[in-house]
Amino acid sequence: MAEVKSSGTSFTYTASFKRIDEVLAAPDENFPQRDDLPSRDDLTFSNGYFVRVAALFVDIRNSSNLPGKYSEPALAKLYRAFISEVVAVLDGSPDCDEINIVGDGVWGVFDARLKEQVDRVVEAAGRVSSLLDGLNARLLYRGYEALRVGIGLDWGRALMIKTGFYGSGVNDIVYVGNVVNSAAKLCSLGEQKHGSGYRPRVMAGREFVNNLLPTGYAGFFTYDASIGCYTASIQNKAMTSWLADNPPN
Repeated sequence: MAEVKSSGTSFTYTASFKRIDEVLAAPDENFPQRDDLPSRDDLTFSNGYFVRVAALFVDIRNSSNLPGKYSEPALAKLYRAFISEVVAVLDGSPDCDEINIVGDGVWGVFDARLKEQVDRVVEAAGRVSSLLDGLNARLLYRGYEALRVGIGLDWGRALMIKTGFYGSGVNDIVYVGNVVNSAAKLCSLGEQKHGSGYRPRVMAGREFVNNLLPTGYAGFFTYDASIGCYTASIQNKAMTSWLADNPPN
């Protein structure tokens, strides 16, 4: 989902249909496959690239119930703490190319041509997971309830295009494809109620796990046939150790 500020340009329907005709008439050759992520400067309103990426999606379970539990200032602080710091984790990942905020969900797109890069997405997921552990400890200390959050991971090709209104300055880069949708669906399964407990926080698609280094993090994931994906409980060791030595006070 791209978010752009309105330019206030008046709408002319004849010009709109002309632009639609130009877009639909563009040759298919303008949308080639690429393994690496192109520069944003390579994108125009008439081309696009199918690229190999990994997607990481983070979302709060049952967030629609939160406004009924907390005051507006408390809710604002909770959301800001969650969203801003998840964004900080993703932004600090060397292969992360795009970060989007959708409501109370955050998702990132990662350059994932190499298995080493897919492993680094797992590392980002581990940092997000430990961040959530620390956030929950601080929420409980201040009288909030702990958040249940899912993390979804998948790998595949996505269409990278520049979209918006040509000539208005209202434009953004968006990624379109099943890999982002799949990561969002997998995220919805994380920490989902299951029997007397909850499912693991991290969910991953088959293609994502297949593209991990065999000697890396592949062994952290277990296939769950009941939901048709891989699950994992992962944290960042350094963050977990620091949290144990630095409880909220």
